[in-house]
Amino acid sequence: MVILGYVLLFIYVSVMSLVTIFCLMQFHLLWHFLTRKKTKLKEDGMEDYPLVTIQLPIFNEMYVVQRLIDNIVEMDYPKDKIEIQVLDDSTDDTLAISKERVDFYKAKGFNISLHARTDRTGYKAGALKAATKVAQGDFIAIFDADFLPKKDFLKKAIPFFNDPKIGVVQTRWGHINEDYSILTRLQAFQLNVHFTIEQCGRENGNFLLQFNGTAGIWRRDCIEEAGGWEADTLTEDLDLSYRAQIKGWKIRYLENVISPAELPAEMGGLKSQQFRWMKGGAETARKLLPTVWHANIPFMQKIHGSIHLLSSSIFLFVYLLGFLSVPLLFFVRPLNIPIHYLSTFMVSTLAIISVYFVANVFNDIEDGSKIKLTLKFLLLFPMFLALSMGLSLHNSFAVIQGYMGKKSAFIRTPKFNVKGVGDRIKMKNYLTLKFSPMTIMEGLMFLFFLWAVYYAVKSGNRAFMIFHMLLAFGYGSIFLISVKHLALKK
Repeated sequence: MVILGYVLLFIYVSVMSLVTIFCLMQFHLLWHFLTRKKTKLKEDGMEDYPLVTIQLPIFNEMYVVQRLIDNIVEMDYPKDKIEIQVLDDSTDDTLAISKERVDFYKAKGFNISLHARTDRTGYKAGALKAATKVAQGDFIAIFDADFLPKKDFLKKAIPFFNDPKIGVVQTRWGHINEDYSILTRLQAFQLNVHFTIEQCGRENGNFLLQFNGTAGIWRRDCIEEAGGWEADTLTEDLDLSYRAQIKGWKIRYLENVISPAELPAEMGGLKSQQFRWMKGGAETARKLLPTVWHANIPFMQKIHGSIHLLSSSIFLFVYLLGFLSVPLLFFVRPLNIPIHYLSTFMVSTLAIISVYFVANVFNDIEDGSKIKLTLKFLLLFPMFLALSMGLSLHNSFAVIQGYMGKKSAFIRTPKFNVKGVGDRIKMKNYLTLKFSPMTIMEGLMFLFFLWAVYYAVKSGNRAFMIFHMLLAFGYGSIFLISVKHLALKK
């Protein structure tokens, strides 16, 4: 029992050390974010606009495809310098809507075409690869079905390609339906970190950045030199981003060009998106980490690049910390384990609090008074921690599958044209949530940590009580929201 207790403690401290390293690396990005020089837009003075191909990859998006195409044709850019490719592999009524809009705008003189494949070979990467072969433009802009870029998007982004080393220009995601529910607010809360601290910090630190799959523009030569789109991971965007930068191309990030998009409004969509991102991240790490370390790039690029590629593993670590903390409770007193020494790892919590606080309060983009934003942060941050802990089991399975090389289909995240608080998800076609074994396991994890809280109160051993309360709240919330959204299908 003594040996078992110290083995558990060793594993726990080791995992906590890895989490702390990740958090400190995030804090390092925060420092680079705070010391950055803000990007100045260059739309004035451009005389000769290049031909741009806009690709719209779509699969079964009947509720948002029309607004997407109608939005894209409004782009404030010379009409004869835009080619629009609608890449629609849909198997439902979406394809008919796409065809109608393409025919409508083609009759109005737009250079727009429909590319409908009879199968989904390669999924999104396959569609992009096939369409790029026949694209007319030297620059290729990509927008997913739920995005609504502003009219001046191209005029603001294209001038940055005057630098011949720039292979990609990526813009910041906005949130059309952030205030729809607590679920969408928490997603926006997290994405704000990526699109401020992480992207700006990596750019300012000369680290490897990421094309986010949409709301960005590629130089066609960059795509071809990097080897083109590949479908051997679920995050084809991250994969091509790294291959391009290792070849010497640069990614330019424009934090002050915002491309609004719709956040997943129901738990099934959020889980499918998280699964794809986490598994794809692990697959890309498995594929590219050796390439990164053999590449002729600076050492700190290799370090930050590795942390970035391995970042989905944080959910596996969080799950292990939660699960192992319960049996560790029974060894604290008998072995006289100095649990208070674990408080030294609070530096990781302080680092993450700082990162999220700056991203959501002092990022120079969020509207509203700093007092109100601070109060909003104090409310949302504990809920965000709990939700992340609640998703750790689900995401851990995705990460493990990615590292093991287990292949799975590209499951897209359905959108329902949900914008404001008054909208409701009445459409049942794309509600993917099932009362799956994972949902049952999340319910059991809620009971597991609820019991741990009860034990702490009863025994007076409260070493992990706050941690277990957050875990119980997180798993309980995920379980209850899953069951609630399951009812939408009925």
